[in-house]
Amino acid sequence: MPTLPWTVPNTPPAGADVHVFASRFETRTLLGAVRFLMRTAGVWRQVGRAPGAYGASLKAQPFRRTFWTLSAWESAEALKAFAGGGVHAPVSRGLAGEMRDVRFASWTTSSEELPVRWEEAARRLR
Repeated sequence: MPTLPWTVPNTPPAGADVHVFASRFETRTLLGAVRFLMRTAGVWRQVGRAPGAYGASLKAQPFRRTFWTLSAWESAEALKAFAGGGVHAPVSRGLAGEMRDVRFASWTTSSEELPVRWEEAARRLR
């Protein structure tokens, strides 16, 4: 699966502070990676409709059982509402047992810095 390009559901105001969130997931098995991939479309659709979402991308290496997400939000609260609702909440709970390693990073940047570069996310996820 190629990287899903940076998608912008809502345009942030110029000069606004933006909450950025990055994640890295490594599944225990190849079957876990397949399960992750099968649930990606529903979560991706949710991001596209999420209030306060300023952008998102997904990078997948299923044969390495590794996935990265990168997203920008109006606020930490907007991200929390997204993560706790819609299809994301039951998907994340359902996949929790499939995970071998999970890492998260969040930081604040300016809307002028969007889209966030994958290199910056990788640095913060180390």
